[in-house]
Amino acid sequence: MNDSATDTGGGTRQQGQHFQAVDGGNAAGRTGDGTRAVRAGLPEPVKHEPTLPGPVFAAHFHLPGDPTGPYTYGRDENPTWTLLERAIGELEAPGRDDVETLVFASGMAAISSVLFSQLRAGDAVVLPSDGYQVLPLVRAQLEAYGVEVRTAPTGGDAQLDVLDGAKLLWIETPSNPGLDVCDVRRLAEAAHARGALVAVDNTLASPLGQRPLELGADFSVASGTKQLTGHGDILLGYVTGRDAEAMTAVRRWRKIVGAIPGPMEAWLAHRSIATLELRVARQNSTALKVAEALRERPEVSGLRYPGLPDDPSHKIASQQMRRYGCVVSFTLPTRARADRFLDALRLVDDATSFGGVRSTAERRGRWGGDSVPEGFIRLSVGAEDPEDLVADLLRALDESAD
Repeated sequence: MNDSATDTGGGTRQQGQHFQAVDGGNAAGRTGDGTRAVRAGLPEPVKHEPTLPGPVFAAHFHLPGDPTGPYTYGRDENPTWTLLERAIGELEAPGRDDVETLVFASGMAAISSVLFSQLRAGDAVVLPSDGYQVLPLVRAQLEAYGVEVRTAPTGGDAQLDVLDGAKLLWIETPSNPGLDVCDVRRLAEAAHARGALVAVDNTLASPLGQRPLELGADFSVASGTKQLTGHGDILLGYVTGRDAEAMTAVRRWRKIVGAIPGPMEAWLAHRSIATLELRVARQNSTALKVAEALRERPEVSGLRYPGLPDDPSHKIASQQMRRYGCVVSFTLPTRARADRFLDALRLVDDATSFGGVRSTAERRGRWGGDSVPEGFIRLSVGAEDPEDLVADLLRALDESAD
């Protein structure tokens, strides 16, 4: 696993984007993740103008004559989106000019845009059976539209058994909340051989942890609400794709349903990306320390973190992931014990979502949508001092004992 990127970086000009990018490369023409994150999506500098222009609040733009040019109406394009989309594209597919990124109002808006723009009545899609707990609602809606939905667990590349005849394979790796990992390269090759498109939910890994397009996927989809923006104060989603025709359909879907981000949210997201590498480095290293500490506790079972050498997902994760993520999952003996543990924590907020600078944890069974034990805990490791966080977790385990 690489801890820093060394591939070619710099600005790219993507379809539908209309600013000239800054060349973020160093003297050798290569950039690491920190440099790329800090420079991503910035326009060429203009004297007396800010480095990152402020959000553009506009429902319409001056448009005399024929409607040509990049900006016509606020539901279609916005200069603030343009910069953010380019920034995300530079992280998901650095050095490539054949990809397009589109931002959405939420992660589910991004997920829906791919599924409902690519599938028609009579098509078949493969979804994870152990993925995000809103996917069963998506399944019901797809089936109502006449789409055949097949499911398979993430671990062991079980999707291979149900690929024949599918139009789209949807992968969530690592899976949420179980943290299983599948072989994206292998599955993408198999799906493409059968004529299927491949989408990877990259939310938990982030583009600094995994680049699905480089692994063969057609779409990388994520909730920017999570680690990408990292402060728990923005709802955002995005789709990055390398198939121009497929992305045209995604763009059309966004226009039809109006699932667009506000300019302020887009600007805040772009601002937050500058610290992404700093946050990811801290959170990932602390997550490993937390997992190692929890492994020593007898009341903890089912501990999962792909960065642990003995984790069932470690081998394949180390082959395709550049970092292992900030989420650790484990199970306490009972629901009551889990609730007492969460109540005893002082540095960890009892909240849903993950990826923020403030650590959060929750008993996932309270939502009813995940097939997990009652005492199952999903812990999102933040940017606190690792020694403080580990001490808080161990103290809460002691205090919550029967």
